[in-house]
Amino acid sequence: YLRDMALTLAKARTGEVDEAFHFILRCMANVAWIHDQDIYEPYGYENPFDLPAPADMEAPTAPLWNWPVVNQPPTDAGFGMIGAVFKEHSALRAAWPGLVEGANLIGSTQVQGRATLGGNLCNGSPAADSVPALIAAGAKAQIVGPNGRRELPVEDVMVGVRKLALTKGEIIASFTVPARPNGGGDAYLRFIPRTEMDIAVVGCGVSLVVDQSGTCTAARLALGAVAERPLLVAEAGKALVGTKLDAKALEAAAAAASSACRPIDDKRGTKAFRIKVAGVLARRTIEMALARAQGLDLHLRHARRR
Repeated sequence: YLRDMALTLAKARTGEVDEAFHFILRCMANVAWIHDQDIYEPYGYENPFDLPAPADMEAPTAPLWNWPVVNQPPTDAGFGMIGAVFKEHSALRAAWPGLVEGANLIGSTQVQGRATLGGNLCNGSPAADSVPALIAAGAKAQIVGPNGRRELPVEDVMVGVRKLALTKGEIIASFTVPARPNGGGDAYLRFIPRTEMDIAVVGCGVSLVVDQSGTCTAARLALGAVAERPLLVAEAGKALVGTKLDAKALEAAAAAASSACRPIDDKRGTKAFRIKVAGVLARRTIEMALARAQGLDLHLRHARRR
């Protein structure tokens, strides 16, 4: 619909429709057509984020259109991204497959055409699938508001159910994800009663690094749907660092994951069930992240049928 409207306005290109034309191109940039360059290149723009903001848009919101997006080449510092378009980026998929696994579970294909990682986080659901993977990856939210810009670790954005650390007028403009270190691997797994299109009973994201001797030098584990907000389980990471990620280390991390849980009883699962599943998922997700760190070519899980 937006594409057809943009083409119609492009044919007119009078002063009255020029701003509307730019606005629609920006909308397209924020949904599903970031790579459809035939739409905007004929009008002098290399990508939609080069478009000027409307004159009446107050700073600092206006620069949002020029924020770096993940279709730009990654640097040694990592990736800057906006959630609506990042899945199409092969370098990010290769570096952070667990993050992509979590994002692949946001809603349906139709929802993903307009959804963003920022929306999944700011919805304020402890069961949001992309959030544990973002936390495990060490992602940071780039926040813009009336008082300027600031950065916040993803684990600190949600403070409770439907409650955020954002102040009035603030929005999440993008996320930054660090570069994948050598020997790094990540993964995301969740438990649901159905095969897809369901809310996580428990979700688990893991990112870890192993050296050439096979010793774990860094680890982060995050859980979703087991508390009033997604949790970074520091004790689980500590249980892995300095070990060869053997059975004893995995059991210690699983126990730490279960101990961190403070879930509720609801129709999807009891407290006891969630606590048990959190430990099981922690162990399995660690094993998957380790396999990727060791160079095994695991296919992305949760890939949707197109």
